[in-house]
Amino acid sequence: ILEITQTPSNSRLWEVQLTITDESDPQLAGLTDCFKEEIEGRGWHRMGRLMLKVGHFDQAEELYNELLKGASDDSDRALIYHMLGHLKGQQGKYPEAVKFYENSRQINRKTLSTMIWV
Repeated sequence: ILEITQTPSNSRLWEVQLTITDESDPQLAGLTDCFKEEIEGRGWHRMGRLMLKVGHFDQAEELYNELLKGASDDSDRALIYHMLGHLKGQQGKYPEAVKFYENSRQINRKTLSTMIWV
């Protein structure tokens, strides 16, 4: 463990920076490759997908809401709304899922229409 820091926007989230002690470890390399294949995304988005995969819906929702607060652009917001829709669908909360998917679709539509006219 290299560094552990608490996220400024949420006192319940911690970021842990890890370093690999031996990059030639075949077990670690296999685990890393499997993780990369199974869980798409980067950084916190990958963590959210992992939480969804293991059924930690409340924690995933909390993470995605935090990511939404700090989203830097429309494409990031669209992805987060899409993932919140996926999360609600997994929980069987279909009306909520539709709302999140609709938010994502509207952002993507706006972004794409802007790109077409540029």
